[in-house]
Amino acid sequence: MDSSKFQEKLLLIRLQKKDPEAFAQIYDLYVTPIYRFIYFKVSSKQDAEDLTSEVFLKIWQYIAETDHTIENLRALLYRTARNLVIDTYRRKARRDLVQDVEVLNAVEDERQQSLLASVDIKIDLQNIEMVLRQMKDDYREVIILRYVEELSINEISKILDKSRGSVRVLLHRAIKIARDILNQDGKPN
Repeated sequence: MDSSKFQEKLLLIRLQKKDPEAFAQIYDLYVTPIYRFIYFKVSSKQDAEDLTSEVFLKIWQYIAETDHTIENLRALLYRTARNLVIDTYRRKARRDLVQDVEVLNAVEDERQQSLLASVDIKIDLQNIEMVLRQMKDDYREVIILRYVEELSINEISKILDKSRGSVRVLLHRAIKIARDILNQDGKPN
């Protein structure tokens, strides 16, 4: 176990004893990646900031109100963030009479999970964001988790509540779509 994982485990133990200082340290450790994850999924900085705050509030409430053992804090944080984004889209859909968030789909070939790593994409962050914005939410989400947040397939499967094979298939499809978008005149639409 590397030192950051060990430090995280110690913080988690303190957190489960309802130590507010441990929670503050966890907040400092995860606020930026959670914000970034949410920002890529919502349309405004304000929404991303609000949802990020809500993630940490929900985690603190979960810890304060239950005695459940948390095995993977990182997965719990991302899953909570993901669920809040989904809830936000559902509320917005009801208000605006817009379609609800699409249901995650996945079943097919497990191979080539890391094609994106081998694709030589030399575009700046703005173009990457434009490519991601053109993708279906499921695909954008799995690419962000894997290549921006650098989570493992196991962690992503826990966050998405999918099998590892389904995550690999979803990732493979997302990479293909990203490649197709990039191949349209060599740049995003």
